[in-house]
Amino acid sequence: MHLKSFQQIFIGIELRTDYNITELTDQLKTIIMGKPRIKNEDQYEALRDKGYSKEKAARIANTPNAGKKGGKADPYEEWTKDELYDQAKNVGIDGRSKMNKRELISALRNN
Repeated sequence: MHLKSFQQIFIGIELRTDYNITELTDQLKTIIMGKPRIKNEDQYEALRDKGYSKEKAARIANTPNAGKKGGKADPYEEWTKDELYDQAKNVGIDGRSKMNKRELISALRNN
């Protein structure tokens, strides 16, 4: 990337001297990648109000069934290990490839 590209990126950032690195990084991400998209804004805001981090609230609100009424899925104990692994992947659980079925269930319930 050359100087002209950096100048274009920084045009959108308000000129201040009291930025902390997190603010600056967030602004740069927004400028470069666009505003993050949340599939279920109401659920995202409710999770943030409960104290969930932005990342975790976004992961939950962006799952394929975000906001749908629950209670109809089989208990995790009835899922196959592959199904549990896929669900762990959907919600971003690290280390899932090394987990057994019991550990995947625990990680999903405590995520």
